[in-house]
Amino acid sequence: MNTNEHLTKKLISIVVPIYCEEDSLCLLIERLNSVTGKLTEFNFHYVLVNDGSSDGSWGLIKDFCRESSRVVGIDFSRNFGKEIALSAGVHYAKDSDAVICIDADLQHPPELISQLIKVWSEGVDMVTTIRRTTDKVSFMRKFLSHLYYWIMSHISDLSLISQTTDYRLYDRKVVDAFCRTTERGRNFRGLMDWMGFERECVEFEAPARIEGTSTYSYKQLWRLAINSITHFSLWPLRIIGYIGLAITSVSGILVLWMLVSYVLHDELIYTPLAIVVVVNTLLIGIILIAIGLIALYIGTIHTEVINRPLYVVKETVGSAIARP
Repeated sequence: MNTNEHLTKKLISIVVPIYCEEDSLCLLIERLNSVTGKLTEFNFHYVLVNDGSSDGSWGLIKDFCRESSRVVGIDFSRNFGKEIALSAGVHYAKDSDAVICIDADLQHPPELISQLIKVWSEGVDMVTTIRRTTDKVSFMRKFLSHLYYWIMSHISDLSLISQTTDYRLYDRKVVDAFCRTTERGRNFRGLMDWMGFERECVEFEAPARIEGTSTYSYKQLWRLAINSITHFSLWPLRIIGYIGLAITSVSGILVLWMLVSYVLHDELIYTPLAIVVVVNTLLIGIILIAIGLIALYIGTIHTEVINRPLYVVKETVGSAIARP
């Protein structure tokens, strides 16, 4: 292969967010090398983002960087979350022709990379993967996942496809657009889908984790869902207004009924105190819900206005991404 041919190869960066994945990292790199080694018509870089791991993940990443010039390690000063880790990896790889995001737990099979690249090479801007099945995942997690997609598809302008994953390929034009977004409480997939680029889907069967247990807790999933709703939909605020209108209408009809019944029967069916207590309790509940929802949106505004850095990098190991 001559030098000119080597220089004109397209550069693809593989971004891996890592949080306490010491047990699976070596096998991940081995399988990535096996796949990319067969795709000789492309140059590859691995961007490994250590999201404040408390185990030996960062030490392994530094070893990988010493062994191969195409591996880059980014170490956060603390745990910022998977959405931020993905964002940092994409920011670092923004000069690549394409970026592939993949999880470190091997539930995203690296062998699918060749198919993602094939679809991208046909002119698609974004190649998304969809889980057909996932081994050893609880019924509750599956149910909540389907519920999340159903809710978001009905209350937001996002065009979401159920059971899509973070395992995706993004063309450079998508990455350039993404790097201009500034949200701090972000939903990585939501932002990518919001931009509206042409996309194709590839289905796969997700195996069980090779080692360890999932570090993405129900609490983190709940926070992600709340961020999605407050960043991509005003529906909760609208529905509170509708509820207020309905309560006002029902209350007005109830008062009218009380007056009519008093005129016709010269007595009230219910005591005035009972009616006041019920109505006040109902209205107080509605007011508290409304205040809570408004507080969520105010909190989002506060997070954006204080303008803190999206993440803090403690250390970077490996060469900057550039064409060889």
